[in-house]
Amino acid sequence: MADIDDDLDAEVFGITDRTVADVLNAVMQGDAAAIDALLDPLHPADIAHLIEQVDSRERRDLLTLWQGGIDGDILSELDENLREEIIQQLRPDELATALRDLDSDDVVDLVEYLGEDQQEAVLDALDASDRVVVEQALSYPEESAGRHMQSELVRAPEHWTVGDAIDYLRADVVLPDQFYHIILVDPRLKAVGYVTLGRILSHARATPLRDLTEETFRTFHVAQGVEEVAQAINHYHLITAPVVDDDGRVVGVITIDDAMAFLEEEAEEDILRLAGVGEGSLSDNVFETTKQRFPWLAVNLLTAILASLVISLFEETIAGLVALAVLMPIVASMGGNAGTQSLTVAVRALATRDLTPSNVWRVIRREALVGMLNGLAFAAVMGVVGTIWFDAPMLGVVIAVAMVVNLLVAGLAGIGVPVVMDRFGIDPALASGTFVTTVTDVVGFFAFLGLASVMLL
Repeated sequence: MADIDDDLDAEVFGITDRTVADVLNAVMQGDAAAIDALLDPLHPADIAHLIEQVDSRERRDLLTLWQGGIDGDILSELDENLREEIIQQLRPDELATALRDLDSDDVVDLVEYLGEDQQEAVLDALDASDRVVVEQALSYPEESAGRHMQSELVRAPEHWTVGDAIDYLRADVVLPDQFYHIILVDPRLKAVGYVTLGRILSHARATPLRDLTEETFRTFHVAQGVEEVAQAINHYHLITAPVVDDDGRVVGVITIDDAMAFLEEEAEEDILRLAGVGEGSLSDNVFETTKQRFPWLAVNLLTAILASLVISLFEETIAGLVALAVLMPIVASMGGNAGTQSLTVAVRALATRDLTPSNVWRVIRREALVGMLNGLAFAAVMGVVGTIWFDAPMLGVVIAVAMVVNLLVAGLAGIGVPVVMDRFGIDPALASGTFVTTVTDVVGFFAFLGLASVMLL
């Protein structure tokens, strides 16, 4: 059974624990030939995954022995936090070889987060024409379509026929390694449509290309946000999104694979930010991980102190009825969980642009009603529990009312906080969780203890 599991693991992920162990054993023995035999058959994504699993000393020894093995595809697959470390260990000729066959957008993705020295080393390794393209892309804003587009594309005059296009593609011209459309342009090089390769190959040579253009054709400006472009590609089921300059001329494309990778990366960042761990990864060292998490833990400490100050206002009430100290964490915990539920829905809806000014009030009303109904349901439960547990019917009423109030507020805060942050241009995934939890803790404690001080003492 273990062998079957290993085979399935290898089939899905390309590497197993055995593969990693064999590579590390070859590294320990200094056996470069064995390393080549183990790594050469693997997919670049699997090699990158293996490199990310070992520690920095093992990575350094591996790269020293496996000279010339790292290529651009492997660098592209690596976690960006590791790329700078790997690039520092490559000789200039190795780096030039690794980058030679990469598309321009992949090169830009490699260099944009590197330090100046490493960035210059990568640019120096490029051919002069490729360097101009990459530097042009780097001149665009960080999250723009121009920064993330690939310049390799295929254009054709709008008056061409299928035969003209086929003859051109078969001629001795440099074509992208992968492309899906031929983009039609007018005499001023402005994009007027595109045609899929499938439609070209399935029609007669005399058929004008303009008769085969796709209805989904749309262009995007170089300064447009890449997230907006990626969402449009996903929404309209596009394969290629031509990117144009101020004059409407095509200067690049964003393809569906790059768009989906970007959306996946954004979703991953949102999840990490909701948990307050920044953009860390398993390959980060202890100091980097601590530095990323410390700020939000500090913010959380301040908000916890705020909640404690609310509790301190009711010291005499708690001292007079110890049962309050037993029950008040329940109110705060239920509010925190309810707020997190609404918050998660809101952050996702904002990221996918499902939550807009036109429907925000309807969603807020819905979350308020959901919070109130859940509050009533759990209020009934806790009212009975409080009455039976402490033989105090009024205590049951107090916790029931506090539960309704806090879950109602939790629903409103879970939607309201990320919406407000988004309106002010702040990433709603960045700090919404901390603020929502603070609101539910403060309101929960204040409602429960305040009602208790009025109704029970």
